Amino acid sequence: MSFWSAVAVAMAGTGAGIINAIVGSGTLITFPTLLFFGVNPLVANVSNNIGLVAGGVTGAWGYRHELGGQAPTLRRLMPMSFVGSVVGAGLLLVLPAAAFRAIVPVLILVALVLVLAGPRIQARVHSQGEGEPVPRWHTPAMAAGVFLAGVYGGYFGAAQGVLIMGLLSALSLEPLQRLNGYKNVLSLVVNLVAAAVFVLFAREHIDWLVVVLIGVGAFVGGIIGARVGRRIAPNVLRGLIIAIGLVAIVKLVWFP
Repeated sequence: MSFWSAVAVAMAGTGAGIINAIVGSGTLITFPTLLFFGVNPLVANVSNNIGLVAGGVTGAWGYRHELGGQAPTLRRLMPMSFVGSVVGAGLLLVLPAAAFRAIVPVLILVALVLVLAGPRIQARVHSQGEGEPVPRWHTPAMAAGVFLAGVYGGYFGAAQGVLIMGLLSALSLEPLQRLNGYKNVLSLVVNLVAAAVFVLFAREHIDWLVVVLIGVGAFVGGIIGARVGRRIAPNVLRGLIIAIGLVAIVKLVWFP
C-alpha cells in the first residue's frame, strides 16, 4: 500500500468514526475505500471491523451524559448484541468467500434503504410524544431486534447503527439523543465481540496495517462525531453514505 493510499484509508476511518457516532453506516465509507485500493473483500471486512472498534469506544464515551441512569436498559440489551454478534461472526467464517462476495452487494443495498428510511422511522418518536406508556410487547420485540441487528453487525456491519436506530425509534419513546447513545454502545459491543472472534479464529484474513490505519482514523473520528457531529446536516451525511454505497455495489458486481 502506497503512502497516499494509506492516508486515504486513514481519512476514510476518520469519516467512518464521525458518521458512526452520529448516524451509523461508517462501514459504507471504509469498506468501499478498501475495495478501491484492491483489498480482498473478506480481508477488508474483517480488518475494517477490528479497526472501527477504536472509533466505537470514543463515540460511546462521547454520549456518556445522555446515558446517565440508563444502566438497567443497557444491561438488558447488551447481552443480546453480544450473542448476535458471535452468531454473525461465525456465519462469516463458515460461509465460503464466494458466498460473501455474492451477499455483500445485497447487504449494502439493504443498508442504503435503511439509510433512506431512517428519518421517517425516527420521526415516529417525535409524533408519538414522550411519557406515553410503552406496550408490553415492545420490550421482547426490542430484545429480539437487537439480537438480529447483532447478527447482521457481526457478519458485515454496514448500517447496523441505522438498523439499531430504526428499531429503537419504532419501539422506544426515549429522546432521540439517548437512543443514539444506546446505538453507540450496542454497536461497540457487536464490533468488539466480532473483532475478538476474528482475532482468535481468522487471523489469516486480517491485514494489520489496515486495522491500524482505520483504527487511528476512527478513534479521532469518534471524538469529533460525539462533540461536533450533530452540527452536520443529516441529509449531507446520508447523501455521502448513499453515493459511496452505490460505488461499492458497482465495484463488487461489475468490477470484482
